[in-house]
Amino acid sequence: MKNKITLIVTFFATVFLLGSCLKDDVGEYWPDDLAGKMYATIVKANLQQLALQPVAGDVSFEFLVNIATDALPTEDITVTFKIDPAAVATYNTDFKKSFKPYPSVEILTKTLTIAKGTRNGYAKAKVWGAEKLDACDNFIAAISIESAKTASGVDVPIAGNMKTYLLALPIANPYAGDYSVVVAYRIRPGNDPEPVSAGTVETFNTVDCKTVQKNGFGNYGAFDIKIEVTSETVVVGGVTCFKVNAIPIDPSTGASVGGMFTTWTGDDKNKPADFTINYYNPVTKTFVLNCYYEFTGVPNRIMYEVLTRK
Repeated sequence: MKNKITLIVTFFATVFLLGSCLKDDVGEYWPDDLAGKMYATIVKANLQQLALQPVAGDVSFEFLVNIATDALPTEDITVTFKIDPAAVATYNTDFKKSFKPYPSVEILTKTLTIAKGTRNGYAKAKVWGAEKLDACDNFIAAISIESAKTASGVDVPIAGNMKTYLLALPIANPYAGDYSVVVAYRIRPGNDPEPVSAGTVETFNTVDCKTVQKNGFGNYGAFDIKIEVTSETVVVGGVTCFKVNAIPIDPSTGASVGGMFTTWTGDDKNKPADFTINYYNPVTKTFVLNCYYEFTGVPNRIMYEVLTRK
């Protein structure tokens, strides 16, 4: 699935922070000791963010480069860039964070020429591979100005505190989304199974990076199921699958109202071919859930569901 997203950073051309308050188009704001100088900068107010879906495909973005001066440049200026993982480490140190450098970044605009008489232009880059990464990790793509030169070969100083574009790249929960019922029913012991029609669509909503929650316990809509996909594995039909913690809850209170079976428990007249339960198959994107909920004075209610991502 191609996933093309363009992020455009809002640019306020009159406001830059270069050590102290410095503006590049209003002379009265240009400190005397900087008058007549120019600096290559990347425009950013703070850490930017672009959310990624956990699917294959490129995601493109662009960022604004500015030549901060008190007069328009009289020559073309060529700016080059580099991927800068060291800037991520610096950000983590400065702000006590634990971001990782995003592993798959390509600068599409290797060099950017800012024409004389102008001050700025956009550079482009892309990332990919979100579907292979852990959504619970925190990533940043960091791109810094490597050099800036005038057409006559004069180096343009790079503003130390405005040389890097930092883009946080949170990855969406890969298990959230719409799922189709393959098999689903509830059993009140002593009664026939109460099925849910095959093809019925159920929505799994994000709780956190590895947990989803859906409404319904078989055909019973008063309770939700909270499902955490763990790192523990089980092989089912030759596929390495992930065990889940699936807990029926009362959505009004968030309290647990049941738990998971440890062995398959369901309709004896319609036994599955494989009795493995409470797992997620990452190849078919299928959840197999077998849980119970409790009511005082009556037998536990049984739920068995097989749901596949649409």
